[in-house]
Amino acid sequence: MLQCRELRSNNGHEMKVFLDSIGCRLNQSEIEHMAWQFRQAGHELVPTPEASELVVINSCSVTAAAAADSRAHVRRAHRRNPNAKIVLTGCWSSVEPKEAAELPGVIHVIPNPSKDHLVPDLLGLPARSFDLEPLERLPVPGKRMRTRAFIKAQDGCDNRCTFCLTTIARGEARSMPPGSVVDEVTRAVASGAREIVLSGVQLSAYGSDLADQQNLTTLVQAILSRTSVSRVRLSSLEPWALPKHFFEMWQDQRLCRHLHLPLQSGCAATLRRMGRPITPGSYAKLVRDARARIPGLAVTTDLIAGFPGETEEEFQQSLDFINEMAFSGAHVFTYSPRPSTAATRLPNQVASTLARQRSLMLRQAIAQSRRAFLDRFLGQTLEILWESAMRTDRGDWNLVGLSDNYLRVRAAAPENLWNQICTVVPRSVEGDVLLGTLTHEA
Repeated sequence: MLQCRELRSNNGHEMKVFLDSIGCRLNQSEIEHMAWQFRQAGHELVPTPEASELVVINSCSVTAAAAADSRAHVRRAHRRNPNAKIVLTGCWSSVEPKEAAELPGVIHVIPNPSKDHLVPDLLGLPARSFDLEPLERLPVPGKRMRTRAFIKAQDGCDNRCTFCLTTIARGEARSMPPGSVVDEVTRAVASGAREIVLSGVQLSAYGSDLADQQNLTTLVQAILSRTSVSRVRLSSLEPWALPKHFFEMWQDQRLCRHLHLPLQSGCAATLRRMGRPITPGSYAKLVRDARARIPGLAVTTDLIAGFPGETEEEFQQSLDFINEMAFSGAHVFTYSPRPSTAATRLPNQVASTLARQRSLMLRQAIAQSRRAFLDRFLGQTLEILWESAMRTDRGDWNLVGLSDNYLRVRAAAPENLWNQICTVVPRSVEGDVLLGTLTHEA
């Protein structure tokens, strides 16, 4: 174990710590929890590596580009402050620990299974010491000030999609105790967060490893009943094994009308090669049921272009299904072979040039359905949580924020309304953003 005295500067004062995260919302939630623990232990968080003595980086390996980005973050931090000690954790460093340990400035590589205890282990403190003082859960310095707090509710995954390295890096599905999740939400609300985002690798499997019939529905209901949070948003949900009566929870308007349901492909044969336990038909039924229960629902997804064995006919089937689903947004990835995954051994690997062409076609299809979804809300009233506010040369404020159904909106206001929820009427669309007016100006 790395002891606290090894991380202190020579004169013994408390450390200055810089925290950095690459990749998913789960990584961000873990970094935010580490920030709270470092503050609990009396250390100072700083916004740049130049000001730090210790750098903690939470890495990602979902694609080859994410792995390269993780390495670049380490090298950049060391270049900007060669004297800072770097601790590396996360998915990429867990699957390639030797390469991670050889990066400049890295003194410790902590695998994912030990990540939840990273801070107490580094500081040589018992984990329970962080429960003694109810310190606020403040935003991490160095990032844009967040109105949303990312809360880790679940980790790991029991499915073995053939393309996915994340499940290898994070292990089997496991759930955080519901009481600890509620406590995290309470701390976030006390520190000013208006929205919390429940995060996990396989969030839909929440509670499968817990007693007393806990599931994602019971967790969300506990948060809604036991905290005063203004909004609850769910991060990515694998589109299978959701609890019964799941969509009935949206009768509580604090639950955001946004579901991110990773599809990956709209072709049944491709889904089978991916190891995904769904079909286009079962996915379409899930989306229909959700939209019937939740008016104005935004459904976003993940898509992979150029998966091994994907023929022209299979790609066209997938494209047709994606157009049918009318997604309000998507993350589109060109297939990226990840080490140790089964997909790298599949025959008929798709040429990278062709995969990129298909990726572009998917992006174009999503752009069209995204624009159609935006147009539906012109002239309607939306509640917007303002995430950024910039003063203009005229003296008023340019505000940008999100609706509960994940529409980005921009409006002018006579005062700074950052982190407030206001009603807005969208009047036009500019690119991927709705332009609106505050209702008292309408």
